[in-house]
Amino acid sequence: MAKPTISDLARAAGVSVTTVSHAFSGRRHVDPDTRARIQTLAQEIGYHPSSTARALRSGRTGMIALASSMPFAVAAGPSRLGFLMEIAASAAVSALTRDLALCLIPPHTAAQGHGPAGFDGVILVEPMRDDPLVAHFETRNTPIVSIGLVPDRPDIPAVDIRSRETADLMLDHLARQGCQQVAALIGASPRMSQIEGALAYEDFVAARGMAPVALRLEEEAGEEAAYHQTRQLLQVQPQIDGIFAAIDAFASGAVRAAQDLGRPIPEGLRVVTRYDGLRAKLSRPPLTAVDLHLPDIAEQAVQL
Repeated sequence: MAKPTISDLARAAGVSVTTVSHAFSGRRHVDPDTRARIQTLAQEIGYHPSSTARALRSGRTGMIALASSMPFAVAAGPSRLGFLMEIAASAAVSALTRDLALCLIPPHTAAQGHGPAGFDGVILVEPMRDDPLVAHFETRNTPIVSIGLVPDRPDIPAVDIRSRETADLMLDHLARQGCQQVAALIGASPRMSQIEGALAYEDFVAARGMAPVALRLEEEAGEEAAYHQTRQLLQVQPQIDGIFAAIDAFASGAVRAAQDLGRPIPEGLRVVTRYDGLRAKLSRPPLTAVDLHLPDIAEQAVQL
């Protein structure tokens, strides 16, 4: 059976299509009795006004999007409750309190040049320099707010997650614990957290006369890349006694490598990472990490 249309309802009510439209949108005056009759008839025949049409008339959809170009291996991972998903859960609550719907969309939608565009705004989580998601939504004139500063784009409103300060905290902790040779595992993608993490590490080793040992790892390879690279590194340079992992998936790989080589943590090797998510908390032993206050960050992003 065909779905009832607005024309069907107009004929049943004996009014124009325009009157039916105004009865549901409230944008023009319609006699209250006529409006009530139209709405009653709509229920009887099973007519429901198009949300798409309402959005076109009002210019608003009541939806905001959340997206990130971070690969699944980094953003979520085996726990399904990683960095991106914790932000998503908090942002959803913040959106709902404002009568907004939050839609989590995959990064490949924008990379392929198509996909949903009907959003009142989009929150991008740690975009890269020249991130295709930024270009995708700017082309569609969709307002963008970033969690984390966007490299070379000071014009994009952002919630600063203070990546440089976070990296300094972790590195200073390793120094206070007596580490004499610290290596770094840093993502190769040009996100501000990785750019500032690399700069913090360079300044840290230079100030203490340490030899720099920085591994740049592809995000897509995640924990496995960190495991193999760290295992090889610790075999070649056993004097390394501290690891600064700028991504928690890398920290998990480093822990596995240390365990394989009989390097107990923290007695034989100290590992710190920037996000105190489930990877850090469920690690044995639990890893030293930073509380990034993601619920507060998500709330600020939704407010922006």
